[in-house]
Amino acid sequence: MGPRDGTLPNAPSAPTAGPPALPRDPQPLLERVIADWGGRDDLWLFGYGSLIWRQEFDAVEHRPALVHGWHRALKLWSRAHRGTAHNPGLVFGLLSGGSCRGVVFRVPAAAGLEALGRLWLREMADSIYDPRWLDCRTAGGPVRALAFTLSRRSPHYAGELSDDHYRHVFRSASGNFGTSLDYARLTLQELQRHAIHDRALARLVRLAERVEQERAAEAMAADDADAVGGVLSRPPAAPRG
Repeated sequence: MGPRDGTLPNAPSAPTAGPPALPRDPQPLLERVIADWGGRDDLWLFGYGSLIWRQEFDAVEHRPALVHGWHRALKLWSRAHRGTAHNPGLVFGLLSGGSCRGVVFRVPAAAGLEALGRLWLREMADSIYDPRWLDCRTAGGPVRALAFTLSRRSPHYAGELSDDHYRHVFRSASGNFGTSLDYARLTLQELQRHAIHDRALARLVRLAERVEQERAAEAMAADDADAVGGVLSRPPAAPRG
């Protein structure tokens, strides 16, 4: 395999995504979150990835927010939305350590249960995440928001990845919702729209853009080679006269 089939000629021996773990029952986790929330106050939700640009719930307010003790990382294997079982992609998880700037969304108390139900269908179908209440700092004051965190003990955690591993994923992984490359780029664009700067993500997107440029150059070179081959394979023109 090579450039024309979308894979690297010498694909790195990346940490492989093992077989999916047996999912936990998401219902007890939802019940615990509902009990902790109580249903009397408005519900706050912390977005750090696709939740920023695709909420699927109605929020009446959003604010840039800072969380300490957690950081955004493109280290969660995706076997459906941004990849496949045989060629998994990567999406964001919230890992312990460091800090993370994201967006908090306020959902009215009356709409909180519906919002949680939609989120559980979207985020917790396989119970990959650990839902957790986090203290978030915002310009309007502190809020306690629900976030979906990722454990390093999870079999879905990709571990440490080199640039070559990311390049391989950006070149080849695609799922029901598109590519990992598009996912990373959309997240960066939305963060920037909220005046949030993530240098690590910006570096990954620059890496992805170089992958796109290389892919375009390879396709152009292949087309040129086909054109030259076609000219050389033509029989010589018969002499006139």
